[in-house]
Amino acid sequence: MSTGELLSIEPQELQFPFELRKQISCSLNLSNKTDNYVAFKVKTTNPKKYCVRPNTGVVLPRSTCNVIVIMQAQKEAPPDMQCNDKFLLQSVVASPGATAKDITSEMFNKESEHHVEECKLRVIYVAAPRPPSPVREGSEEGLSPRASVSDNGSLNAAESVSRTRLEQHKHQDNSDDVTSLSRSVIRTFSSGIEILWASVSHVFRLYLNQWS
Repeated sequence: MSTGELLSIEPQELQFPFELRKQISCSLNLSNKTDNYVAFKVKTTNPKKYCVRPNTGVVLPRSTCNVIVIMQAQKEAPPDMQCNDKFLLQSVVASPGATAKDITSEMFNKESEHHVEECKLRVIYVAAPRPPSPVREGSEEGLSPRASVSDNGSLNAAESVSRTRLEQHKHQDNSDDVTSLSRSVIRTFSSGIEILWASVSHVFRLYLNQWS
C-alpha cells in the first residue's frame, strides 16, 4: 500500500494473470484519508494497450474509489513474461463539491500552485490460475474408478450366476413334480386296468358257467 498525504493506493503493483488472446483486468483501491475532495488522474506509458475506468475522478472525503485497469487481448507473450509498462497516479486537492466534470489537466500541472502527489505503479504478469482437477468417484475411499467398475461388474456377475442357479433349481423341482405326477397317474391307470380286466374275466366265467 502506498501512503501519501491525500490517497492510499492498493495494490502497489498491477498484476495481470496473463493469457493469450484474452482481455484481462485488475483493480486499484483509492482511499481518501482527508476531509478534502481529492481529484485523481491515471496515466500509462502504453495507452493503446490499456483502458482505465475511470481514468479521472474525485474521491470524496473519508471514502474510497475503485479503479479498473483493463489490458487488451495480446496475440503473443513477451520474452520471459517481463513487462516494462508503467502507470502514474496523480492526486490533488479539489474544491469542495467538485465532480469529475470539474477536473482539468491544469490541476495536475506541477508548475502550478497546486500540490500534486504522484505514485508510480509497475505492471507484473503472473501465471493464469489453473482449473482444479475433477475428483473421480471412488477416490475418497482410495479406490480407482476402474477398480470400482470391476467390483461392480463382479457383483453383477455373481448375482447373475445366483439367479441362474436358482432358476435351474426351480426348473429341476418342477421337473421332479411332473415326473412324480406322471408316475402316479400311470400307477392309477394300471391299477384301474387290472381291476377292469379282473371284472371282465369274472363276468366271462359266469357267462360260460351258465351255458355249460
